[in-house]
Amino acid sequence: MKQYEVTLAGFGGQGIMTAGQLLAYTGMAEDKKVVWLPSYGPEMRGGTAYCTVVISDVRIGSPVINAPQGICVFNRPSFDKFGPRVAPGGLFIINSSLIDVVSDRTDITQLLVPANDIAVEEGNIKATNIAMLGAFVGATGVVGIDSLRAVVKEKMGHKKAILDVNMAVLERGYQLALEKLGQKDKV
Repeated sequence: MKQYEVTLAGFGGQGIMTAGQLLAYTGMAEDKKVVWLPSYGPEMRGGTAYCTVVISDVRIGSPVINAPQGICVFNRPSFDKFGPRVAPGGLFIINSSLIDVVSDRTDITQLLVPANDIAVEEGNIKATNIAMLGAFVGATGVVGIDSLRAVVKEKMGHKKAILDVNMAVLERGYQLALEKLGQKDKV
């Protein structure tokens, strides 16, 4: 990997910024160059929210990315807005719990992740972002899963019950991506 850019997008309150920060912290833990660039709509909770994370082995020239290699969308408005921006050959991860369509593009890889369903099944709807993050890391390997586990424990381990849910959701998202994309388990 020389450089990987990803945009995470949804509405305020879905944990978009937290997922982006966790990914950025994981890149930093692996001594990579990292940029995390948040963007909020006019309303925080319920309005549009997205962030871009750039992780690189070399110095990052600009945090502004128009056609990222990966995009994770959490809701339908984000699907409509960001889907066309995925770089050719890129990865489009879709929260299939809330989005019932797929892109008609044939030049990208699409991964459907029922992130809300996974989070609810594990006991906390607020962990939807962690399911998507696990799927992203499983699909790309841009950071190591062990590094991500350690960062999640460090940053979100204040309450054992919440940490247990987040770790379970992370593992399910990660394994789902490995299975759907036909990759061998990297653990």
